[in-house]
Amino acid sequence: MTSPDGDLEDQPAVTIRCQDDPAVAVTFRDRFSFDRDSVHYAVEARAPGLSARVDEVVAWIWDSDLAGFLEELAADNRGWDGERTWHTADRDLAVCAVFRSGGHIGLTWTLRPWQGTAGDWSASVTTWLEAGEQMASLASGIRQFLA
Repeated sequence: MTSPDGDLEDQPAVTIRCQDDPAVAVTFRDRFSFDRDSVHYAVEARAPGLSARVDEVVAWIWDSDLAGFLEELAADNRGWDGERTWHTADRDLAVCAVFRSGGHIGLTWTLRPWQGTAGDWSASVTTWLEAGEQMASLASGIRQFLA
């Protein structure tokens, strides 16, 4: 399930909770922009025993769009074979989508900052959502967040 959130300062945020285990979640927050060409934001992943955050993920206007990727998944709610993937230009955020019977989509969110540097790390969580309305709601929420 997805929900628009607001923190104490009423900043925009979107949280994706796994319908199978609500303790597993991904939150987009702390959006800001230096110019008209990009939007910067933080992504947090949580699961039992895991809490990870990547600051300054960048969405460039000329890159493939996360909201567009999610909208395509929502539109293809009858399913597909294999995996569909998306990632930022810097590859610090990646999403892998799979379809399972019963009309559910698994989104594996991978956070991987500082690639190629000493001390780099990665963390992944998987959220399961209904293929129709929940995916459409997520796509809409992300589009509004990144606007």
